[in-house]
Amino acid sequence: MHELGIVFYIIRDVKQAAEQNGVEHVSAVVMNIGEVSTVVPEYLSDCWRWAADKEEMLKGCELKIRTVPAITHCDGCGGQYSTVRYGKKCPHCGSDDTWLLQGREVEIKEIEVI
Repeated sequence: MHELGIVFYIIRDVKQAAEQNGVEHVSAVVMNIGEVSTVVPEYLSDCWRWAADKEEMLKGCELKIRTVPAITHCDGCGGQYSTVRYGKKCPHCGSDDTWLLQGREVEIKEIEVI
């Protein structure tokens, strides 16, 4: 489970941003998690609750997760399609000259404060 390690990095970055902006308490952190990022949102949330409550600045802080759909682009026809549904082969033209456009993200989108 690599989600705990990811949580430690999130906490580090959130604390650093909060301190640089004179924030004493963070109420929520919004994350963009790609559909094929290998991060399991439920595990991330469980690890977050355990680790965030150990930090005074983050006690009770909510982790909000937004799933970014995996979209693949086809260089063969220029089309885009759902990666999870169709995989590497383009459903429009059958080409496998494709690449992932989005869906691997693991990023802090917003930090909410009161």
